[in-house]
Amino acid sequence: MINYEGRRFRPVAVDGTDDGGGDRVAVYRQNGDLIWGEFAGGRARRGSLTGTCGPDGQLDFAYCMVLESGEVISGHCTSVPRILDDGRIQLDEVWQRYGPHQSVGVSRLHEIR
Repeated sequence: MINYEGRRFRPVAVDGTDDGGGDRVAVYRQNGDLIWGEFAGGRARRGSLTGTCGPDGQLDFAYCMVLESGEVISGHCTSVPRILDDGRIQLDEVWQRYGPHQSVGVSRLHEIR
C-alpha cells in the first residue's frame, strides 16, 4: 500500500488542457486505509476530501470546495496512482461533481517534493 501521509500534490495539464488548478496544492493525510486532505489555490479558496485507500494505493473519496466565486462544489473522485521514474507519485483522477454544478472530468496530480 502507498502511504500518502504528509504528501503534497499539484495539478498538471492533461492532454494540453489546463483545469485552472494553477497554484493549487493538496496535502494528504492517512491512518490505515482512511485518507483525508485539504487543498487551496487556483480557483479553489478552500477544499477538503475524505475517503479510503485500497491495498493498491487507489483512492476513493468525496470532496467539497468553495470557489473564488463563492460557489460551493461537492463530488466524488477515484484516483489511480502511478510511480514516476523519479519516485514521485502521479494520481490520475476521474471525478464527478453533483448538484447545480454537475460535471464529470479527468485530472492529473503530481507529487511535490
